Amino acid sequence: MRQRSLIAITAALAAGALTLTACGSRDEDGGSDSSGGGTTVVIGVDAPLTGDLSALGLGIKNSVDLAVKTANKDKVVDGVTFKIEALDDQAQPSSGQQNATKFVADNEVLGVVGPLNSSVAESMQKVFDDANLVEVSPANTNPALTQGPDWQTSKARPYKSYFRTATTDAIQGPFAAQYVFNDAKKKKVFVIDDKKTYGAGLAATFSAEFEKLGGEIVGTEHIDPDTKDFSAVATKVKSTGADVVYYGGEYPQAGPLSKQIKAAGAKIPLVGGDGIYSADFITLAGAGGTGDLATSVGAPVETLPSAKEFVANYKAEGYKEAYEAYGGYSYDSAWAIIEAVKKVVEDNNGELPDDAREKVTAAMQNVTFDGVTGTVAFDEYGDATNKQLTVYSVKDGDWAAAKSGTYEG
Repeated sequence: MRQRSLIAITAALAAGALTLTACGSRDEDGGSDSSGGGTTVVIGVDAPLTGDLSALGLGIKNSVDLAVKTANKDKVVDGVTFKIEALDDQAQPSSGQQNATKFVADNEVLGVVGPLNSSVAESMQKVFDDANLVEVSPANTNPALTQGPDWQTSKARPYKSYFRTATTDAIQGPFAAQYVFNDAKKKKVFVIDDKKTYGAGLAATFSAEFEKLGGEIVGTEHIDPDTKDFSAVATKVKSTGADVVYYGGEYPQAGPLSKQIKAAGAKIPLVGGDGIYSADFITLAGAGGTGDLATSVGAPVETLPSAKEFVANYKAEGYKEAYEAYGGYSYDSAWAIIEAVKKVVEDNNGELPDDAREKVTAAMQNVTFDGVTGTVAFDEYGDATNKQLTVYSVKDGDWAAAKSGTYEG
């Protein structure tokens, strides 16, 4: 990316060789309509904007859009106007990889927020890393993304351009196990997962901690995430005498699974990770879902003094969709990119250098600020230093915080 010079731009305008256009949405999935002069920097967004997981994906997109609008309104980076470019990955790794290639091809893109799914991230990381394009996920929790496939025995960071503001399943799974065993007093669990990167990994870390605590795994099962008929596994759960079910996966399957387990006669709670922490889970699970549990990253956004402005501004913008579980983390992911761009511009006499992508990636490692979700910073693996987690329970048709804290390993 070439340096932008005010003199060069002025000369080009005078010669009629350059036309300035209003800074609006780049396409129908974009968001920011803030205008301003100078350099344009695009922040990409990759998330499922259609399909079963679109509630979470649209919350991610809207929250990034809000960050961009705020940065432009407050002129956070002098001479830079931010825009977003949002692409739909439909929760599919192949689509995510195609989107990553599109972002890389656009020289104005200096950072990407997303994706939602860890399996999608696996398909995108190398594409971004080869191009020195920074990626910050608000939602990926699989430990291998930052610490390598052998993270349990030998941590090694595979890609220097990948960061995340969400904590990992190495913490989330055991945190849930400790709550289920120590607080909920459940001793016999049936473990189910959807065989995908996120779900299987989360179920594995939960199971290891639950057994370590003295709990008994009375059965395991893998389900096909493309079906909604779980009657066979529901009957199997009932026959084992389990007093709790742990599900590694996402809400489109978890809701019907919970409902069918209760219908089979097993009046026991279903517990899952942040992938089921959505209002849509409650709708899908029905009245029998009362008492079901989910862990999610961070503390409840609504209870954080640091999030009050975000919540108020999100409401004021009139977004049709809720910010959902990852709204605050998406805003902070975008703001981390904005802070990195600011650092690079300030270090280069107010202009973007030729190697802007590489320098933004390097700057991200040292970014730290007080964000919506608390202090935002990254460790040597690109993981969030904020390890806060919360257990939520379905109560009166909504999610209610049951316990917040950190995993005591």
